[in-house]
Amino acid sequence: MQRFCQRIAAAKEALVWQQGEAPRLPDAASRPLWHPADGRPQAEQAAILADLAAFPPGIAAVTAERGRGKSALAGMLIRELRGEAIVTAPARGATDVIAAFAGEDFRFMAPDALLASGVNASWLIVDEAAAIPGPLLRRLVARFPRTLLTTTVQGYEGTGRGFLLKFCSGFAQLRQFSLSAPVRWAPGCPLEALVSELLLFGDEAFRHPPLGQVTLETVHQSSWQRQPALPEAMYQLLSGAHYRTSPLDLRRMMDAPGQRFICARAGSHVAGALWLVEEGGLAPALSQAVWAGYRRPRGNLWPSRWRRTAALRWPLRWWRDEIGRIAVHPSRQREGAGQALVAKAVAEAEGLDYLSVSFGYTAELWRFWQRCGFTLVRLGTHREASSGCYTAMALYPLTPAGHRLRQQELARLQRDEYWLREWREEALPLLAVEDAMLTEEDWLEAAGFAFAHRPLLATIGCLNRLLLRVDLALPALRARLRQQDEAELCASLRLAGRKALLARLREEAGQALLSLDAAPPMRCASGLSNCNFLTNSFS
Repeated sequence: MQRFCQRIAAAKEALVWQQGEAPRLPDAASRPLWHPADGRPQAEQAAILADLAAFPPGIAAVTAERGRGKSALAGMLIRELRGEAIVTAPARGATDVIAAFAGEDFRFMAPDALLASGVNASWLIVDEAAAIPGPLLRRLVARFPRTLLTTTVQGYEGTGRGFLLKFCSGFAQLRQFSLSAPVRWAPGCPLEALVSELLLFGDEAFRHPPLGQVTLETVHQSSWQRQPALPEAMYQLLSGAHYRTSPLDLRRMMDAPGQRFICARAGSHVAGALWLVEEGGLAPALSQAVWAGYRRPRGNLWPSRWRRTAALRWPLRWWRDEIGRIAVHPSRQREGAGQALVAKAVAEAEGLDYLSVSFGYTAELWRFWQRCGFTLVRLGTHREASSGCYTAMALYPLTPAGHRLRQQELARLQRDEYWLREWREEALPLLAVEDAMLTEEDWLEAAGFAFAHRPLLATIGCLNRLLLRVDLALPALRARLRQQDEAELCASLRLAGRKALLARLREEAGQALLSLDAAPPMRCASGLSNCNFLTNSFS
């Protein structure tokens, strides 16, 4: 808030009206009369459309700052094409402008659905391409003879200048276009300039390659007051290298508690940055409620996710640092700067049991975290719609307790992977151990699904091992664990919908548990007494 007020007060064309004082009108510079766009191509758009009309097979990229008409350009291209075009984007809502200009020729498919289909077209239009991870984007581009990529090189829609430097440079035949004249507002708009300054829309961190020897230093939040240029450059690098960035991230970096930052500097420029968030310290009762699926406390995002998939006895009161973001300038990558940042985070970790990280699984990313000493402890079964990747979680143990946790969760991942791999669309290089023994942790996991709110996908392994021991019919549970379609299953069992199906699955899991032996479920109930959600189920 202090920075916001300072920047507003310093803006020459901002009207600041303080309570008890008469408003002071700013000195407004004279500007030519401006008319909003009428739907016809602007001069820059018309020139690019002319080039694209005769474009040979290959890739074109249109980049621009916000409000320059790149999405409108894509819609105009679709309307003028003789062949068919497919539009894809991280979210369909992001393509409303394209749809408005394309008219009845607009056809959208989500990235994952498009990859899974056999659809062909003369053009692929990818809006906000920088928000789609590189591996997924490369697979999409390879499917079509011509591709138009549009992306924002400032702001929060994409990954900014990093997209140009890293992704686009990988295609020798890619042709780049840019739009500079604003369409939504007049050139030189003072409000645009002020908002850009307040929210750090600029991409100065990418404009100049950081040259020279790299040194590491810890950066504190007080730097925003003492030397703001450094944290500003770090934030621009981090937001330019990651999708899903919002202004809330800027606020957190400035004043949220439990934040820690490490910078890799090359001279006066930022070559890399790492952002850690302190998590943990939950009370045992709340920890169990999160595991049971009843609670998801704000913050503690990584433990909340993993807690729903890990053993109950992992205590959320343990303290850990989550590596929320890490980025290295594209011109300084593959020099060890990323590993050096992580190594410094490990060296400076005090009073922590482990470090953790979540990321969209790709072979390249996982090799990086392996080189940093992390162990994979969880891998999702469904691709994230926004990234096209499976969510992975890994940890770096720091204490004996952290090492025990790592070993426990690694063994659990390998046991469950035997069953989970059938739920993924591609084979991943993970060790799977065939083990039919029903352990005490399996009893606990299955009871958490049957009598609490544990999700099905978090308990697939233990439920399959449970069914190997049971002779009951359990038609819903057996069919769903064979991946029978939910809609078909509801129809065959005459269930009202997914909610009713989930209730039936939990009911049948409870029947399976009690058919074997009531003692283990009762022990589970005793261990979860703080949650008060199992006791009545066995009465």
